[in-house]
Amino acid sequence: MGQSTSTAASSGRRESNQSQLSKTKSKALIYPMQIEYAEEQQGTINGEPDYISKLPDECLACIFQSLGSGDRKRCSLVCRSWLRIEGQSRHRLSLNAPSDLLPLIPSIFSRFDAVTKLALKSDRKSESIGDEGLILISLKCRNLTRLKLRSCRGLTDAGMEAFAKNCKGLKKLSCGSCTFGAKGMNAVLNNCSALEELSVKRLRGITDGAAAEPIGPGVAASALKTICLKELYNGQCFGPVIIGAKNLRTLKLIKCSGDWDKLLPVIANRVTSLVEVHLERLQVTDLGLVGISSCLDLEILHLVKTPECTNMGLVLLAERCRLLRKLHIDGWKANRIGDEGLIAVAKGCPNLQELVLIGVNPTKLSLESLASNCKNLERLALCGSDTVGDAEISCIGAKCLALKKLCIKSCPVSDQGLEALAGGCPNLVKVKLKKCRGVTPEGAEWLRATREPLAVNLDNGAAEHQDASASDGGAQENVVEIPHPPPVHNQMEAAVPSSSTARSSSWKSKLGMVSILKRWSSGNSSSRGS
Repeated sequence: MGQSTSTAASSGRRESNQSQLSKTKSKALIYPMQIEYAEEQQGTINGEPDYISKLPDECLACIFQSLGSGDRKRCSLVCRSWLRIEGQSRHRLSLNAPSDLLPLIPSIFSRFDAVTKLALKSDRKSESIGDEGLILISLKCRNLTRLKLRSCRGLTDAGMEAFAKNCKGLKKLSCGSCTFGAKGMNAVLNNCSALEELSVKRLRGITDGAAAEPIGPGVAASALKTICLKELYNGQCFGPVIIGAKNLRTLKLIKCSGDWDKLLPVIANRVTSLVEVHLERLQVTDLGLVGISSCLDLEILHLVKTPECTNMGLVLLAERCRLLRKLHIDGWKANRIGDEGLIAVAKGCPNLQELVLIGVNPTKLSLESLASNCKNLERLALCGSDTVGDAEISCIGAKCLALKKLCIKSCPVSDQGLEALAGGCPNLVKVKLKKCRGVTPEGAEWLRATREPLAVNLDNGAAEHQDASASDGGAQENVVEIPHPPPVHNQMEAAVPSSSTARSSSWKSKLGMVSILKRWSSGNSSSRGS
């Protein structure tokens, strides 16, 4: 009797367990999200303890912030809590910003509610986000400190003004190929008193000629530390904000039309804190260089494709800017800057650490002077110089004792010149040789084997854009990319980050394969015809 009772009880428990299990499975099939949510609340996964769920949100946020963009996206799909924490801990966001992004803005910024750095990019051929979208974003992201706008042609002065009033804590603004004008820019300068960095490229709304409205200085002038102007028809209208920026440290003027000889001396006299100046593809002569020489604290100077600048201007600048550490000159093979200017730099700038010469023809005379006077010269790049041969490389090897990185490109150097580097430049760690036809792979390998662990890179391949830097590049930003929203029923589904780079590269590879097959088939048909 006891056995039958126990057997009946155990069979009853098995039946009840099986029924409970079947009910759970049926519920899991019908309500999977509810089961998942219930397990999250109980701290279990498939009945097993979930120790990760017990971690504080701050710890998970720190882990997410150390991951790459792709891994962060995948982590956000694990569960509801990770989706929430990942969104709340993301401070940097990059969005494709067509006009139909507008209805998605509330859902996107409800998830990413802690964004402080935002990039809005639009395709040049499509209609971009407009004033309404930018204003809505500014209401959702009042703590925004950085804004980057690319090809947002739907924005006007009114939209920029409303944005500036809502995001007064903005510290960095970068805009390119936008259509708002001076009024929108002045609105930012008049409202964003913390603005430290301003970068403007191809601003279409600025009126050309004498009728252009002056920009600045505004309340932001006292905080500005970096101004970069690129490809502007009338960049001189930014003169008031540049002159008014008393604490400005970096000024970059790149491919801005107009005569800058008159404005540069005024800027240098008013802004005495300048440390870095870039003059690239600019209409400027020695008068402008003389004006820049008033910046006695100047440490970095880039003169790129300014053919009207000569030895005379460089000599006068070197006599006054004695703190110069980095000098980049692209002479455009105009032969206006040579030994005379470089010798003046050697004598006047003993702290020089980095020298990049492109399209300039120094000789052994100026190289010896640089090596003798600039004891801290660590990085040297010589590109497209017809006068730099084996004798000049031997001079560098014997005299430049502090040199760490050497780049030689398109110069008449041979394996014989490399022999001088084998026993010279005791601190040398990297040599880069590009398109030097006299240098053979055997010569580069010999130098590498002779001076281990010296890194020797040899590239005698096809022609490419000349590298105007002797320094290593920076790391890319870790951002989330949200592509053009597809026609989906669920708005949040459209807001899930994804990358379009892989798709574009796959299409390129497919098109390349199609062209190869076409050439192959045409070749076979012609051979059959013959």
